Amino acid sequence: MATVIADKQEKNPRGIPKAPFITNVEEYLGPNPEAEQALKEFQAALSKYRYMDHNLTQRRRTLEDKIPDIKKTLSMVEFLQERREGKKANPDEDDLEEDDLEDEDDESAKQPLKTTFELNDTLYAEAELEDTDTVFLWLGANVMLSYKLPQAISLLTSKLESAESSLSAVVEDLEFLREQITVMEVNTARVYNWDVKRRRELREREALEGGSVHKDASG
Repeated sequence: MATVIADKQEKNPRGIPKAPFITNVEEYLGPNPEAEQALKEFQAALSKYRYMDHNLTQRRRTLEDKIPDIKKTLSMVEFLQERREGKKANPDEDDLEEDDLEDEDDESAKQPLKTTFELNDTLYAEAELEDTDTVFLWLGANVMLSYKLPQAISLLTSKLESAESSLSAVVEDLEFLREQITVMEVNTARVYNWDVKRRRELREREALEGGSVHKDASG
């Protein structure tokens, strides 16, 4: 009997083994079928798949929470960079004269930027930001570093692309895992039903043979 998860087994791009689909139970179990052993292997494989599914589900939630934060931070840093370069803050104001816009942009760039920042989930405070070419970014593990605005934009863009790529891979892996879990559940049912039928046929045959022996002895 072949093991359920083997080294040479087909795998997805992230190395998750593909579950074998059993089309012929007798052929799979071989000449000396051990259904109980096969069922134990199936349960072990199912446990591994479900463990991976649990971990990837948690990772998906983490990434889905992380990506909006990165986007929000990147948007703010890009705004600061645009403001510092004197770019138009509202590109929809096409009805204003270009000279007026430039004057307003110059004036607004010189004024402190009034904004609110999050202290807690539902608690915000007001702040005034002076014109600056530097921002501080949290890198995790209570580490914060300062970056020039272009460097911060480059770093955040890279992090956003990496996080979105990771999320896409996690979603693909979760779909793959759930297919394998379904396959293993079907395999388990097929082997279990085959073993029940085999045992019933064996008992019936033994009963018939016992009856024949008894009849011959009495005759």
